[in-house]
Amino acid sequence: MAPIRNKKVEGIIAEITDQYMYADKSDRPWIIGFSGGKDSTVLLTLVWIALLRIRETTPYPFQLRRRVYVVCNDTMVENPIIANYVEDVLAKITEEARNQDLPIFVKKTTPKLEETFWINVIGKGYPVPNNSFRWCTDKLKIRPTSNFLVEQIDEMGEAIVLLGTRYDESATRERSIRRHEVTGKRLSKHQTSINTYTYAPIKEMLLDEVWYIINTVASPWKFDNSILFQIYADASSDDYECPTVVVDKEHSSCGQSRFGCWTCTVVKNDKSMTSLVNNGRNWMQPLLDFRNRLIEGRNLSENRKDKRRNGQAAVREDGSNNGTYEEVYRYEILKDLLTVQKEIQNERPFITLINNQELIAIQVIWNRDGFFDFTVGDLYKKIYNKDITTNNIKTLDDTERRIVREVCQDDISYFNLIDNLIALQETKTLMISKYGLHNDVEKRIESFVNEMINENK
Repeated sequence: MAPIRNKKVEGIIAEITDQYMYADKSDRPWIIGFSGGKDSTVLLTLVWIALLRIRETTPYPFQLRRRVYVVCNDTMVENPIIANYVEDVLAKITEEARNQDLPIFVKKTTPKLEETFWINVIGKGYPVPNNSFRWCTDKLKIRPTSNFLVEQIDEMGEAIVLLGTRYDESATRERSIRRHEVTGKRLSKHQTSINTYTYAPIKEMLLDEVWYIINTVASPWKFDNSILFQIYADASSDDYECPTVVVDKEHSSCGQSRFGCWTCTVVKNDKSMTSLVNNGRNWMQPLLDFRNRLIEGRNLSENRKDKRRNGQAAVREDGSNNGTYEEVYRYEILKDLLTVQKEIQNERPFITLINNQELIAIQVIWNRDGFFDFTVGDLYKKIYNKDITTNNIKTLDDTERRIVREVCQDDISYFNLIDNLIALQETKTLMISKYGLHNDVEKRIESFVNEMINENK
């Protein structure tokens, strides 16, 4: 490939080339955490160019023996704009890596079903994250990527993670990078994963230089970088730092907005999504409003239990509740979410905010928690006028319900008990696992007996 007219960038490519071919004689795989944002895009661009030049300058194909994994973590609640963009980019990376015969492989990671955002909030009743209880980062991001790292380490013994971090991002980030650096060494020991090293080739690049690469260097996987530039431009607000270097008159200034989960309640205001709405992405307004409602309802005592999920007491000094969400509030969140999803899908039918598997799992958790007042299936049918899947979440059909009700006419509570026990059985079947069913049944019967005793006192 032709040289880039920037000595600093050419120096970074030369360093990447040396590290890939000469400095490290092992076949330890390189793992690039790819978010689709500006920094990870530039990092992958420079690595890709280095691999192409290695092949151009050496007659030995085994020089490209080291695999490079482009790992993208999907939290399942990513900003839809960037999520759709990343899907397109990953498809193009896969296609061009194959066409150009490069050892670059795309791997997409997602949280386990029991750890998704909606399972935790709507199913288990976890309050949405804030600065003091930021459970989302570990469950949605760290664990899925760590699982992939473990797989590579088990296979190859060690792995090297390439980071798109830069000193220029913030003073805090610079302190973090320098704290873990080893003087004179390109590789640093990973702070949490064993047998894993980190390498940050672009750490000395400035923001203007990052945008210079995106705007002047053609994407080696043949994607249109102007799409990414426009996304950042639309998501920028006045208080974001903007690059001063543009390459032609059509390039307006663009901020360094950060894209994350559209549900993020850790930040007080979602400036990037607000700016996207203000810059013409009006269809995202319901998402922004929903996210704001999550924040408003988070700390209301009437929405919270007096205990955490582990049974530990959770009452504030003023006597208000601070435990998990009440089941009725979880139901209201799901109702709100499905309503917003339907509204969004009227214009953009391929956007899914919560998938069917999560809906089924939520019903399982509700049943295990003894919450039978509402069902996910009935709510979904009420909003969408159709069943969730062919595996419809149900208890008894109308005929069965009538017969059981007639048998239990002397005491309707027995009818409710039977209905609840069947619901436990059917939700376990939907999850293709009956593990814990016996305990769930015993727990429900014990609860029923206690209710009867209290009524007869």
